[in-house]
Amino acid sequence: MRLTEILKPQNIKVPLAAATKAEAIGELVSTLAANGELTDAKKVLDAVLEREQTRTTGIGNGLAIPHGKCTGTDHLVMAIGRPGTPVDFQAIDGRPVNLIWLLASPPDKTGPHIHALARISRLMTIDKFRHALAEAKTAEEIYDAIVKQESQL
Repeated sequence: MRLTEILKPQNIKVPLAAATKAEAIGELVSTLAANGELTDAKKVLDAVLEREQTRTTGIGNGLAIPHGKCTGTDHLVMAIGRPGTPVDFQAIDGRPVNLIWLLASPPDKTGPHIHALARISRLMTIDKFRHALAEAKTAEEIYDAIVKQESQL
């Protein structure tokens, strides 16, 4: 699975206006809804926020991958956001987050959901890729960095 098979450039938002974890998640869900990706944005928002309450998705190195499964979408969707100011996600390393990958899928699409989470995690272990994302100033530059990295795998 390639992330660029799921991610659409219009679902990358730079910068996010959000100052909190909940605002960042809400802003990314709103982006997906505005681009026609969701059947029920409230269900998606509630599912992602509920999942976040069980354990933080701030996995360290400035990255968070909030996600949830619900009937608010009929397919696996992804959005990426870079906050204008790093956001406290209660990350495991205690550092604020400067890149957020949000995933949502219907309950019957567990396989693709898990594959996407694993793919993001794997890509983010590549120093050169993390640096390229950190240096990207626009949504287009973030998308291009993902395309470039996936073409090298």
